[in-house]
Amino acid sequence: MRVDLFDFELPPDRIALHPADPRDSARLLHVAADGALTDRHIPDLLDFLDSGDVLVVNDTRVLPAELSGTRFRGENRASISFNLHRRLDAERWAAFARPAKRLKPADLIAFGSEDDRACAILSLGAEVEEVREAGEVVLRFDKSGAYLDETIKGLGAMPLPPYIASRRTITETDKTDYQTIFAEIDGAVAAPTAGLHFTEDLLERIAEKGVELVRITLHVGAGTFLPVKSDDTAGHKMHAEWIEVSDVAVDAINSARRRGNKCVAVGTTSLRSLEAASQAAGSLKPYTGETDIFITPGYGFKTVDMLMTNFHLPRSTLFMLVAAFSGLETMQKAYRHAIENEYRFYSYGDACLLERADLSAAR
Repeated sequence: MRVDLFDFELPPDRIALHPADPRDSARLLHVAADGALTDRHIPDLLDFLDSGDVLVVNDTRVLPAELSGTRFRGENRASISFNLHRRLDAERWAAFARPAKRLKPADLIAFGSEDDRACAILSLGAEVEEVREAGEVVLRFDKSGAYLDETIKGLGAMPLPPYIASRRTITETDKTDYQTIFAEIDGAVAAPTAGLHFTEDLLERIAEKGVELVRITLHVGAGTFLPVKSDDTAGHKMHAEWIEVSDVAVDAINSARRRGNKCVAVGTTSLRSLEAASQAAGSLKPYTGETDIFITPGYGFKTVDMLMTNFHLPRSTLFMLVAAFSGLETMQKAYRHAIENEYRFYSYGDACLLERADLSAAR
């Protein structure tokens, strides 16, 4: 499909620079299967859930994966920064470098300031193992596993999306604001932002209604948010991300669907994980590994019945996904409504609750 079909104009003042406070006070646009639109708020999610439904959330935890350091090449030094975006193994990460033109294979990097490096716990070095296209490099760190993760937490800043970070200073509160209530497993470099709207009170009310909370893991990479540069969706390649859909999750979801209950995904990451696991085996089964699933209109959904998600960037793979889920014309109408009615967009913004459209006639 032509990528320009997924374009729209967004006034800059619609971009949320801070989250709603409290988190569940954000707005929620309900998009019905027939395209009808209703203005609600996050707690109204309860009105669309029934006892026996499953609510699927992503329990990844965001690492403060924006690192600054000094490049050493012989006697030459240069300041450089990195956004880690995908773990390759216990000691290697793929990262986007700024400015990447200053890097060559075998360059050595020392992270943090001189004061940071005076503390052994915060001492961190890396070698540039590979220089790839579009500013991407592979870094091999001198620590691994949990030791590396803890050092990154001590030295790194929260990797807020550029549409926020370019307009204000990253603060200490972002370390909690940009983390969902479900966050448990380190590995993401961007938040699964639909989960940012939940509070303990809302979760208690969801449980009291008899809705089961199901956890999956997708370690969100920065590649998810990269712009689609080709003119046609067929020319775009997704960056792979690591997922785990466990036996426990699969049993809960399959049991609910056999009962005739709904599977409601919180966020595109939860949806992509379930659909990737379903696609790999033809039906939902446990799956651990990487996925580069790219969902565009015409995709046949296998598992998810409803999707709660934030408002996404124009021409993004995430807007393409919601267009596949609810229909392109419906989502174009929904986004026009949201812009006209001053909904807040992107990571710290409001959300929408999408009912899955029947697209079989269009395929």
